[in-house]
Amino acid sequence: MTKTDDIIERLAGDLKPVPRDMLRRRFALGIVPALGLSLLLMLAILGPRVDMPDVLILPVFWIKSAYNALIAVVALLAVHRLSRPDGSEGRFFDVLALIFAAMAAVAAIQLIMAPTESYPVLILGSSALHCPLLILGFALPVYGGAVWALRQAAPTDLRLTGFVAGIAAGAAGAWVYSWFCTENGMPFVLIWYSLGILLTGALGAVTGPRLLRW
Repeated sequence: MTKTDDIIERLAGDLKPVPRDMLRRRFALGIVPALGLSLLLMLAILGPRVDMPDVLILPVFWIKSAYNALIAVVALLAVHRLSRPDGSEGRFFDVLALIFAAMAAVAAIQLIMAPTESYPVLILGSSALHCPLLILGFALPVYGGAVWALRQAAPTDLRLTGFVAGIAAGAAGAWVYSWFCTENGMPFVLIWYSLGILLTGALGAVTGPRLLRW
């Protein structure tokens, strides 16, 4: 009778070590081209802001861009940790809350300094109804790239991993959309951009258990 140790030796004999940076390369191959595709879609469907040369000198534009970029980076780092069997989200939700609180403070300062008659523009703008949906649309390629990368990993909490991957994709989609969006209200960004990011996170939470199963 074959001993257990012999069986294990036969099964493990042909295994080759996995390069230490394989997972990082996998994420780069999945996320970077997908982000490029989102940018191309934005340029083809909507185009960049018509006042782009002027808006690049406005602090509000870069605050809006930084808000989305920071969430995307923090979420991607958390997804990378969650992609391992023993991984966890770490302090992702704490850092996310800090980013949100900082943006809320900026939005409050802008409201305090603005006349009350400008509040509807700062809060609702002219695109509140379709802004979250466009963010979700531009996030889909990035979410697809994240799923592709995660399919070669071994996450254990599939719903949480899908949610955080959705947050990362949503923030990336919001960053892409910000290059078209003409809204300069920080309250608008806080509410409607965040809603688009959360919608993508919800999509990830719903689809993660099915798409990331291994």
